[in-house]
Amino acid sequence: MRISKKALVIGILFVVIICFIVSYAELVITYIQIGFLQLPPAVIGVFFFLVVASRLLKKLTHRFRLTQQELMMIYCMMLIASMISSRGMMEKLIPALVAVNYYANEPNGWDKLFFPHIKSWLAPFDPTKKPRQSIVIGFYEHLDPNEPIPFGPWVRPLLVWGVLILLIFFGFLCLASILRRQWVDNEKLTFPLVQLPLEFVRDEETGGFFKNRLMWLGFGLPTLIFTLNGLHGIYPSVPWLRLQHNLNQFFTERPFSAMYYTPAFISFAAVGFFYLLPTQLLFSLWAFFIFTRLQDILAAAFGMRVSGMPLYPTRLYIGYQVAGAYLVLVVYFIYVSGSHLKQVLKRVFTQEAIDDTGELLPYRVAFWGLIISFLLSVLWCYYSGLTLWFAFFELLIYIGFVAVVMARSTAEGGLLMTETSFRPIDLYVMVAQKASLGASSLTFLSFFDAIFTRDQRGLILTGFLDGLKIADGVKMKRRSLLVFFFVAIILALVCSATIHLWLPYRHGANYMYSYVYRGNPLWAFSDHAPALEGFSTEVGWRRLTFFIIGIIFTAFLAFMRTLYWWWPFHPLGYALSASWTMIVFWFPVFLAWLVKYPLMRYGGVRLYLRIRPFFLGMIFGEFSMAVIWTLISWIFRVPAPFFPWP
Repeated sequence: MRISKKALVIGILFVVIICFIVSYAELVITYIQIGFLQLPPAVIGVFFFLVVASRLLKKLTHRFRLTQQELMMIYCMMLIASMISSRGMMEKLIPALVAVNYYANEPNGWDKLFFPHIKSWLAPFDPTKKPRQSIVIGFYEHLDPNEPIPFGPWVRPLLVWGVLILLIFFGFLCLASILRRQWVDNEKLTFPLVQLPLEFVRDEETGGFFKNRLMWLGFGLPTLIFTLNGLHGIYPSVPWLRLQHNLNQFFTERPFSAMYYTPAFISFAAVGFFYLLPTQLLFSLWAFFIFTRLQDILAAAFGMRVSGMPLYPTRLYIGYQVAGAYLVLVVYFIYVSGSHLKQVLKRVFTQEAIDDTGELLPYRVAFWGLIISFLLSVLWCYYSGLTLWFAFFELLIYIGFVAVVMARSTAEGGLLMTETSFRPIDLYVMVAQKASLGASSLTFLSFFDAIFTRDQRGLILTGFLDGLKIADGVKMKRRSLLVFFFVAIILALVCSATIHLWLPYRHGANYMYSYVYRGNPLWAFSDHAPALEGFSTEVGWRRLTFFIIGIIFTAFLAFMRTLYWWWPFHPLGYALSASWTMIVFWFPVFLAWLVKYPLMRYGGVRLYLRIRPFFLGMIFGEFSMAVIWTLISWIFRVPAPFFPWP
């Protein structure tokens, strides 16, 4: 396994750069979220700069030339760093450890509800003392410039949580090693999110991408729009184009007014990605989103009592259908992968079956690594306050179901965000009172939900799988990625943790991105507080009924898809229909389908490939403008335009 020291050193440098750019842009500037997407604009912008620099240096001397493989190794490191420094970890971890102390007060009584059950090693504050301790006040209200940042009290909790994070990340790495051959070689999933960076490095050989006029035409469209919109924010007389429309304003009469939030975001990059998907999947994605809104209308028409899914932007009856869909989808994936999984198990327990020397990890290492990391994670949660059996259940749902479906949504569905519509605790309350878990478990779940299970954007499993697909694209040995993944993870955790402490203590979390410091952590604790106060949760037929409906309907969709190649409804579209991802991207999906369906019907694959550079150019253009406007906003202290992926 050959390791390029040059690529590793450059990768380390760019990991640090990405951690700072993403953290500062998302937390301080806040106008543009450039790091939390599964293909982060910050990474694309910096990677393009690296590719151009490499080609310029090549003309001067071959000594500094980077090969395709080296460039993609650096790209994979930046991808992992962006996810960790954004929603994939640090934007959820750091605030969750202090929010409960800062926002505890006499009316909510959180110091009495939660503090007695917080293990001392889980948080930087002392849970035996009063709320709003100095270490927390400095975090939210900033320190004086001459005051030192109190890194000391943070070391132990971050190291302790770091153990769990590394166990889960290693489990994801093992899972990616097992899934790769089935998803890449057997099912030949398209992995749309890797196609643009691959075009960047292939251009040196083919000379086609950066010289293609259609690509630059596609690049120019979002460039023009975001330039005008940015200038409009500075000079209001400049014309602009609105990229967000709330469609609910057109449906004011019952029962249509009962529709949940239905915006239409216009994202050129999203249209570009979705152009790369099969038309059947495109149709399923937008059609099932509309199906959720039709359910809202029917529920209102029949006078059904409507309530929301806890902590998610959908109705309860839809959220539980989606939960049932996840269960069936994973079973369906296992069924489709049956032959491959049998070969993996044979390799694990004997020396027979498929050769795994070309995989990221040998199947025996991947299998036992997944099992051991899972069990150690269960024990970690148990010693931190969670009931043993529920720790097993929580992690099984998170790693075995939610993460797998989210990874599939990017590998097959090309979705820029990974977001679900339920948590493991939502399944438990179908059959039992939340309070029955006990105060210690609910306190720990408040942390765990905020850090891991509620917001899935930046899920690192997708980064591992994309990296393995990229390795095939540039004929790179997959196992050589191990060192780059490991270095990127460790360095990004340390670097981003340092930045995520430095920024709030210097700027004040109260004056930074509100979702990160108030929204996400407060929602998690607020959701469990009523159960600790003794309020009962509804346990009855409603949740279970809709869960079963989701199971039956998804099983029907999967059966029909297996039986008939022409079946237009993909079960993945149903499973993703209620997520924030589809709320944001359903309209770009619809636009992509509206373009691609007649194009494929009347022009075929040849016309699709001919026009493909235009749509890749739209991705490149929108992401480039996001990076450029981030820099302009930072340097000149002016507002940046709205980018349509909130």
